[in-house]
Amino acid sequence: MSINSPFTTETARHFINGEWVGGTEPKDSLNPATDEVLGTFYDADLAVAKLAIAAADTAFTTLDWAENRELRAKVLWELGAAIEANLKKLALAISLENGKPLGQAQFELSIAAPKLRYFAGLALTDSGSAAHVYPGATSMLLKEAVGVAGVIVPWNSPAILAIRSIAPALAAGCTVVVKMPAQTALTNALLAETFASVESLPAGVINMFTESGDAGAKELVASDDVPVLSYTGSTAVGTRIAIAAGEKLKKVSLELGGKTPMIVFADSNLDEVVPVLVAAVTTFAGQFCMTGSRVLAERSIADELQHRLVDELSKVRVGAGTDPDTQLGPLIDHAAATRVDGIVAALGEDAVALRGGLTDGAGAFFRPALINVFDLHSPLIQEEVFGPVVTFEIFDSEDQAINRANATKYGLSASVWTKDGARSQRVAEGIEAGTVWINSWAQILDQFEEGGYKKSGIGRLNGPGGLAEFQEVKHIYRSTVS
Repeated sequence: MSINSPFTTETARHFINGEWVGGTEPKDSLNPATDEVLGTFYDADLAVAKLAIAAADTAFTTLDWAENRELRAKVLWELGAAIEANLKKLALAISLENGKPLGQAQFELSIAAPKLRYFAGLALTDSGSAAHVYPGATSMLLKEAVGVAGVIVPWNSPAILAIRSIAPALAAGCTVVVKMPAQTALTNALLAETFASVESLPAGVINMFTESGDAGAKELVASDDVPVLSYTGSTAVGTRIAIAAGEKLKKVSLELGGKTPMIVFADSNLDEVVPVLVAAVTTFAGQFCMTGSRVLAERSIADELQHRLVDELSKVRVGAGTDPDTQLGPLIDHAAATRVDGIVAALGEDAVALRGGLTDGAGAFFRPALINVFDLHSPLIQEEVFGPVVTFEIFDSEDQAINRANATKYGLSASVWTKDGARSQRVAEGIEAGTVWINSWAQILDQFEEGGYKKSGIGRLNGPGGLAEFQEVKHIYRSTVS
């Protein structure tokens, strides 16, 4: 453990009912850039998950949390302040344990406090409606918390993706049980400590456990005491969750995989486009559901655009996230890097414009790769790679660009680059995706919903729609005639 480490020498524990709980035999957490041991953590088992669910259920049924808007708003606001006070420490933890460059980790955390404050505002202002429907009769709609919310978080952006579900759940009046990923176990504990520092937070409202397996996650899905689930992760796992939750008729919000097309028309300014395309495939080492993993170029500029991309991607500085010169950190572990390298290695030489690949020495590093693809049935088009690998496709018309963009099972996000305002609107409306950026990428706003079409998910996060995922609506009809 380095002298600058934000981690303590104490084995990281789970945060349940306002207390710190151990678990199974401690395990090591590694730095993916150096392979060094950063610290140890207790792995959760089924018993820990059940304990967390029981704590959340007791808090929901015995406290006034669901009815006390003022308290919910106060807690959310103070959680945001606590995140800001600990931002540098949390960002360093993410950079060390997850591998992403420190600046990217700081960015991830910089959007957490505003999100908590946004939902603090919704906790106070969200309301139902009422009307006189007949002479002597009134109807009202009330919004009520569903109950205990189960939240399952991936390792690629553990802090913000946890908060993205926790914030609306708390604002709605739910209590939460959060299953955090083992790959960021020490960071999880620091995040829980940050939450625990908020004195206004009642015990049992937020419960967090770290798990390398899936027994606890499965218990969140199976338990009758967890009526709503929020999951971020792969489409394969999300599908299994939806099937199992469907048997219980649970509410589910699923943000799943993506294959973001970045459509570049000939009239776009390549000086502006190329740096964004490079960032789109290298940010978080391509381990991001909105990674710009597909470049679609209009034929007349295809050669120039590919040449520029190959040149710029070749220059990307690969290194440890704590190095201020690093642009691309390691993948989450060696298994992930080897898997991605195997995908590229299996391709013919003619398809590979930029090979990229593994680096020598320690660390799970993979240099960016750019691949020419023409067949829309190719696995590189149809499946997430989850690494810094981008495909390059050519189109001849606006309709062909839209058809290619829509030719996958995913529909999470897309980007359109053109100076033609009418065209940009037509293409954006034609793309089957929950979010489309015009002349930009990865702009996510708290007040506007995000989510997926097709197999990229169910439901929405952020905005009023994100709050609704954790609410039931009750109609009350009252006759005023005696």
